[in-house]
Amino acid sequence: MKKLWHLFAILVLFCCMSIQAQVNTIYSPMIHTLQTIVNDDWMQLPVIVLDSEDWVTVSFDHFSHEYHRFCCHLMHCNADWTPSDLFEVDYMEGFNDRPIEWYANSLNTTFLYTHYLVEYPNDDLQIKASGNYRVIIFDEDADAEVGRPEFKGHPVVAEACFKVVEPLVNVTADVTSNTDIDTHESHQQVSFSLIYPNYSIDHPNEELKVVVSQNNHPDLTVENLRPTYMNPGKLDYVHNRSLIFPGGNEYRRFEVINMHYGSQNVNEISYFEPYFHAELLTDPQRRAYSIDFDHNGRFFVRYNLAEDNDIEADYFFVHFSLGIPYSADVDYYVTGNFSNYALTSDYHMTYNTQKSMYECTVLLKMGSYDYQYLCVAKDGGIVIPSPADGSFYETENEYTISVYHRAFGERYDRLVAVQSIDFSQE
Repeated sequence: MKKLWHLFAILVLFCCMSIQAQVNTIYSPMIHTLQTIVNDDWMQLPVIVLDSEDWVTVSFDHFSHEYHRFCCHLMHCNADWTPSDLFEVDYMEGFNDRPIEWYANSLNTTFLYTHYLVEYPNDDLQIKASGNYRVIIFDEDADAEVGRPEFKGHPVVAEACFKVVEPLVNVTADVTSNTDIDTHESHQQVSFSLIYPNYSIDHPNEELKVVVSQNNHPDLTVENLRPTYMNPGKLDYVHNRSLIFPGGNEYRRFEVINMHYGSQNVNEISYFEPYFHAELLTDPQRRAYSIDFDHNGRFFVRYNLAEDNDIEADYFFVHFSLGIPYSADVDYYVTGNFSNYALTSDYHMTYNTQKSMYECTVLLKMGSYDYQYLCVAKDGGIVIPSPADGSFYETENEYTISVYHRAFGERYDRLVAVQSIDFSQE
């Protein structure tokens, strides 16, 4: 009974917390495969260091070979991703709202698309302040529509997020399965210290905003953390119930890198004119920890015969199926970085009574994908961990600690530290 109560407390905690993880958003059905990649490394977090050689690439596909004048507005945001009080001259130098200059049509693909790409910083825009940044992508060739986000009278088609850090605070962190509610069972606990001998934080409880997320998942993010111990130049965050996370299970994976044969977790590749389909193996309900070498929700665009994956990789209709008993009280969604964890109809699963399984078809670009099944109660509360996967202490998770500082009198949340740590039993 005690274990059930602790589990219930964790579920309530993660269902009720506000969302602060950086999540890209797509508003137009014509936009697909929105990515934010740092230094051409798809495994890196979308974080660059201020005044360094780092760069971030924002890219997406538009389902047309017709050119659209997509423009990008770089917006500085507070720790909670709301717009900050800074003027453009305070956080950037150069020109904002510039059209995307690099674009190319797809080659020999069944789905016609144009690939667009922009980098920050670039020759026209240099970043001057640390913090959260949102790239608002709008179509300057179109007029605003009722019911859709707009910017300067034009429809917003997507938004991409990244962070800029100035490393003024050091973070030492640890993750353990020996938590304050159980030991080597279903949870993991994060502890960390902030060390800043040469930086001034006069009132930590009022000036600092610390955000911790598991696998950069918006529903596994905690905030409003207060230090357990405070010493000059050092703050310790230990034995904090808010930093106990359900271990969950490893992400499931599949790979479609060729038109003619399936790879990992693919049952069949087929072509029904005019498009390709990939039917995945039916995923079972997990009742134990499943060891796998996943990428914590990430995906990587790849076509094994392409010289340029960005414009030669085709799109497939990917058919997911989950063998789990039907429940009238919940809905299931297939999620991951590819879906930006959006709970929309595109990723909603329907139950097939004849096959006794949940099913969903998602249009995805060729490549390697991590995915999971998110369970949502009919009243809207997200059930973590999902009954499809369970929760186990062995799961290898990636935890990211972001530290924001706003001294009295300042107008923005300065990002002074970002630290990631992996939990592994090895």
